[in-house]
Amino acid sequence: MIILGVDPGIAIVGIGIIEHKQNKFNVLDYRAITTTTKNTVPQRLEIIYDELNEIINTYKPDAFALEELFFNQNAKTAITVGQARGIAVLAAQKSKIPIYEYTPLQVKQAVVGYGRADKKQIQQMVKVLLNLKEIPKPDDVADALAIAICHAHTNNTSNFFMMR
Repeated sequence: MIILGVDPGIAIVGIGIIEHKQNKFNVLDYRAITTTTKNTVPQRLEIIYDELNEIINTYKPDAFALEELFFNQNAKTAITVGQARGIAVLAAQKSKIPIYEYTPLQVKQAVVGYGRADKKQIQQMVKVLLNLKEIPKPDDVADALAIAICHAHTNNTSNFFMMR
């Protein structure tokens, strides 16, 4: 199973693509889609959509996993990130890829085994589980890989994100 993990944002979208087969991981790709404030929000959303479509067409994932939005900061940031998240969901939906979402607690438990793990613990486990030489940067990329690992460990339909 090929899993596309996405950590949505407007400036940086973390991307992690893994193959999970017979309880083993194979990293296919990881990267960040970045946008700049020099572009308008609609232009930034178009960049995210176009690059996600290219990734989907290249890797043909079987599952699309992302983290539920959680914000306790300002509403303007939440709205902009929500727009980027919607673009990511749209790209998966238009490609008919099943979409799954996970809470931060679920991701931490699946990757570290502890729901209150900190960012450094998650990043270290991503490195270990995927047999990487170093922790992927920026943090959004490591988070996307963690979300993909979470889906591989969970892989059930209870978190299926119904957008129909």
